[in-house]
Amino acid sequence: MKVEIIEHIPYHWLEEVINLAAEMIVIVDCQGIIKYINAAYCEFIGTTVEYAIGKHVNEVIENTRMHIVANTGQAELAAVQRINGSEMIANRLPLVVDGELVGALGTVMFRNPEEWRQYQSKIQSLVEELKYYKNRFEKESKYNFADLIGNSPAFLASKKLAERISSSHSSVLLLGESGTGKELFAHAIHNGSSRAAFPFVPINCASIPEHLLESELFGYEDGAFTGAKKGGKKGQFQAAHHGTIFLDEIGDMPLSMQSKLLRVLQEKEVQRIGSQKSIPVDVRVIAATHRDLEMMVQEGTFRQDLYYRLNVIKIEIPPLRKRTDDIPLISAGLLKKLERNFHRQNTVLSPEVIERLQEHKWPGNIRELENVLERAINVLDGKTIEIHHLPLYLRDQEVDYYIPKQQRMDIQVMPLKETIALVEKQAIHQALKVTDGNKLEAAKLLEIGKTSFYEKCKMYGI
Repeated sequence: MKVEIIEHIPYHWLEEVINLAAEMIVIVDCQGIIKYINAAYCEFIGTTVEYAIGKHVNEVIENTRMHIVANTGQAELAAVQRINGSEMIANRLPLVVDGELVGALGTVMFRNPEEWRQYQSKIQSLVEELKYYKNRFEKESKYNFADLIGNSPAFLASKKLAERISSSHSSVLLLGESGTGKELFAHAIHNGSSRAAFPFVPINCASIPEHLLESELFGYEDGAFTGAKKGGKKGQFQAAHHGTIFLDEIGDMPLSMQSKLLRVLQEKEVQRIGSQKSIPVDVRVIAATHRDLEMMVQEGTFRQDLYYRLNVIKIEIPPLRKRTDDIPLISAGLLKKLERNFHRQNTVLSPEVIERLQEHKWPGNIRELENVLERAINVLDGKTIEIHHLPLYLRDQEVDYYIPKQQRMDIQVMPLKETIALVEKQAIHQALKVTDGNKLEAAKLLEIGKTSFYEKCKMYGI
């Protein structure tokens, strides 16, 4: 026998029970129209019961999904909902009466405003922390082996070696000219390892001033030097704990830092500036350079013991000029990437452009190729990149050909000194085009020192 207890409870008692059971509550019908909302919820969202009743829930509650639950009958428990600039936790439950879906019930999981404020503070900090680590992971873990494009034998050999050793914990030395994709290889090795869930920390040893490099790599204690951050700072080796640190341009690391790096690799611990305490670190090191480290060791500009410590597994990445058959495949991949930035689709290269790209020597390698394609897609008026879309230095590129004997007497020959000066000037202009005028990067492409580069620019009026 069914006992109708509910009819013995006065209505105002029931309303008070609802307010005690759930501080904030709203009920909608199948069309999303608000049939009931209590005063606490109205106070929270800055409205009144009189205004809200009879309105569609979308007009009253920010970012609501009550009308969706009322339509689908699918409950949503402990759902995060943003209201008034903060995240709150809500339950949304379908209302089924006599087997028929009649609407939905929504509650906020806090009993009073003070409790809400306390929970809001805790939840907000957790949400921000989650966003931070999500963004950091997305930035750090960009590439895997599928992103290493190419079918040439030399490239495939390097790629297969990188895949094979990715599960190891040994140090890796990546060798290759600027722009060949050494950092992509480092990302792929990290993401193919058991350390993939932990940080990948890239450091460009050439871009950090010598006096800041030690504090950047190893950190410092509070008050270690004038201007030190209060509370000290954790170094990048600590930040990479259990993960991978990528030391790009290791050949540019000062000798004084090389000895300190060697100690970290040998002892597997770091010591912050201003501290006597050693901190253990578990880090895999991947180093990269375009320099000839063996020659630098012979010249005394790179430590031999550090070279052997880094050179456990050596992977040489071939330059683009030695894998020109890969250019159509690489270009297609780069165009897909650029299309997302420029909101384009189905961009292709004409056969003439492919031929011209394969004839070029590519001193800037894949980085230069990407620069050329980005320039072309900026001026593209259709879907096919033609010769006239290429930069001037590629449009006017001369191809070597056989000169008949009767024509050779018409060729003017300049003195060797003037010829060398002309070639140097052209090379500097081309390097500056590839690097968009960045003289430091241009000097690296030409493999000459920064001072020498500036002197030649001054000499040639560049």
